[in-house]
Amino acid sequence: MTIVLELLRIIFIMFLFVGAIVSMIHNLYSKIGVNSDYYLWMEFIATFLLFFVLYRNKLQFSGWYKGRGKEKLPKNIAKWLVICAILLWILPLFLSLFLK
Repeated sequence: MTIVLELLRIIFIMFLFVGAIVSMIHNLYSKIGVNSDYYLWMEFIATFLLFFVLYRNKLQFSGWYKGRGKEKLPKNIAKWLVICAILLWILPLFLSLFLK
């Protein structure tokens, strides 16, 4: 039962986190003048990467599941995932400049 509760918790937090961040980035791109509909997939991938790092390093230790396999991501991997997410957020700005 705790696994089901933890899975529901992950899904709920993921929808809230990803939805909030993607909508903020989408609105920011719209205000800047970037057609963010073309780059929406980059926004989602970047936000999912950040959620993955956040969950593996913080949120998994505060849930209902108390089983095996709970460990943090190595610092190098977490750093590279965050860098990739930031690059995926910045890339549409440059692509929109060069593709106009």
